[in-house]
Amino acid sequence: MKQFLMPVATAALLAGAAPAVAQQQFITIGTGGVTGVYYAAGGAICRLMNETRNEHGFRCSVESTAASVYNLNAIRQGELDFGVTQSDVMYFAVNGEADFADAGPWGDLRAVFSLHPEPFTLVARPEAGIESFEDLAGKRVNIGAPGSGTQASMDIILEAMDMSRSDFALASELRPDEHGPALCDNQIDAFFYGVGHPSANIADPTTTCEAQLVPITGEAIDGLIEANPYYAAATIPGGTYANNDEDVETFGVLAALAASTDTPEDAVYALVKAVFENFDTFKSLHPALANLSEENMIVDGLSAPLHPGAERYYKEQGWL
Repeated sequence: MKQFLMPVATAALLAGAAPAVAQQQFITIGTGGVTGVYYAAGGAICRLMNETRNEHGFRCSVESTAASVYNLNAIRQGELDFGVTQSDVMYFAVNGEADFADAGPWGDLRAVFSLHPEPFTLVARPEAGIESFEDLAGKRVNIGAPGSGTQASMDIILEAMDMSRSDFALASELRPDEHGPALCDNQIDAFFYGVGHPSANIADPTTTCEAQLVPITGEAIDGLIEANPYYAAATIPGGTYANNDEDVETFGVLAALAASTDTPEDAVYALVKAVFENFDTFKSLHPALANLSEENMIVDGLSAPLHPGAERYYKEQGWL
């Protein structure tokens, strides 16, 4: 079935011109694991876009992926039209840093809008004796799936803390839907996860085995926030998860929707119009989206220039 889901950007390049809007064209959004917020957000976007496809001619589909880093690489290679990513990962891709150092700066990456906050979240077995990030030394820790923004962020925090993966007794790379069962089965002592809240992949272990959220704070973290505009302090409110009644201080990024200059302007315009003209419905489709606001989504967490298709809609609304 893959041949029927050729990204619009790729199809346009092969045809030598942008596709006619009158003909139905497919666009694909790369997200994350099927139980995560990225997948839910992508599904919400596609649902609204597909409801109005007779107006614009684009049919939207969601692809479950390894998330941030994978999505941006796939967009760059013409395999996806859009992708959900962390704001810091978007910055690294634009500037050719971290996971994108070998590929070099990517001047064609474009932002569409930002989404929900993603606090970095550390979750531990109550018996593991982990009360701070530094306590992870000598423990079995899940650092996130390969190609995820979670794993990329873990490496940055480790460097800031003057630590490395070798400080862990085990550095596993489980997917988000795997790390909760592994924790409760005593296969790991803790997992690190950048995610919007509430998250089913955190709710399950906090309920099943009374897993505890651990603060990520200190001088090194303060330094990261001060030096990098895409980071901000964050609080996970007490009571968000079972058996975790106190507020937990941490920091994090924003999720954002990305595209490239190869993604047709009409496709981007149709997507943002579908979302913002059905905004209350969009916010109701997942709890992590409930507090979004139009004015913040078109400014905050955008580490790449706006795509012309998004910019056109925002200017029409008088938002820019």
